[in-house]
Amino acid sequence: MVKNYFLFLACCFLWISKGMAQNSGMLPITGIHYFKEGIWAKSIIAKMNGQQLMVNRIPFSTEIEINLQQLTGFTTDKLKKIFPAAQYSLVSAKGDTLQQMANLLLLNQAKGFTPKDLAKGLSLKFGIAEGLVQPNSKCIICIRLYDQKGKNQLRLEYPVSISYPREKIPVTDLAPQVLKSPVGSIVMAYGLTVKNIEFTIDTSISYNPKMTYLHFEISRLAGIDMINMLAGKENFWVYDTLYNEIKVKEKILKDVGGAMGENYVNCKLLLPFRFKTEHPKGYIIRYRWDGPDKTQALDMVVTVK
Repeated sequence: MVKNYFLFLACCFLWISKGMAQNSGMLPITGIHYFKEGIWAKSIIAKMNGQQLMVNRIPFSTEIEINLQQLTGFTTDKLKKIFPAAQYSLVSAKGDTLQQMANLLLLNQAKGFTPKDLAKGLSLKFGIAEGLVQPNSKCIICIRLYDQKGKNQLRLEYPVSISYPREKIPVTDLAPQVLKSPVGSIVMAYGLTVKNIEFTIDTSISYNPKMTYLHFEISRLAGIDMINMLAGKENFWVYDTLYNEIKVKEKILKDVGGAMGENYVNCKLLLPFRFKTEHPKGYIIRYRWDGPDKTQALDMVVTVK
C-alpha cells in the first residue's frame, strides 16, 4: 500500500507533454507550492470547518478544504460546463504515500460543473484518519487538479503538520490582506498593514561575513506595537528552484524600532540564505511572523535569482 512519493508523481504526471509551459511558485500563509500547467485559480484557500486556516497545523478526523476561486484553463462544452477531476495523496516526510483518493470530485465526474456551481469556488475536501501518522508529524498533501476534457492541470503540494488532541487551531472568517510589495515577492497579512516594503541582497553584514542575506526594510507596520512584535514567533525557510528545502543554521538578524505606545513599528530583517562562496542558483525565501495571540500574522515569499 505504501509507495514511494516520487514514483507516485512520476506515474501520475508522465503523460504531460514536454512542451507544456510550467509556472511554479509558493503561496504565503499556507506555504502551498503550486505548479501551474495550463490551469490556474485567482485564489487558493485552505479551510477547516468553513473557516480559513491561519497555520499549517491540522487535526485528525476533521474535514479540510482547499477552495479555488475563479478557475481558468478548462475546456468548456456547449453548456459552458467544465469537467475537473482531482487526485489526492497524503505523503510522509520520508516520501511514502500514506493515503490516496483517485478523484475528490467523483460525484461530479460525469455531469461536470456549471458556472453557477462554481460561483463560490471549486471545493476539494478530504480528511486524515487517526492512525495514519503520529501527532506533530509533518506531511505533504498533494493534489493534482486536471481537465478531463483536455491536457491542462494544476498541481499543489501543501505542507502540514498534525496537531495534538484538543489543540486549538487558529482560524478566521477573514481573508488575508495582500500587501503591496516589490516585484518578485508576495506578502500577505492578518490584522496588519504596512506603508512600504523593500528588499535587497546584502553581503556586507559584519556579524556573519561568510553569509549572503536577504535584507528587508518594513516601514510603518501598523496594527502592532514593539512589545508584541518582539514577543511574536518567527520562522524562515529557504528552497531551491525545485522547492527542495535548503537547511540554514544561521539565525535571523532583526531590528525593531518605533515610538513606545504607537500602534506601528519599523522593522529590519536580515535572512541568511547562502554562503558567499556558493554560486547563485536561484532561491525561494519565505519568512513568517505570528503574533503572541495567534490572531495576527505576516507571511512573505521572495524569489531571488
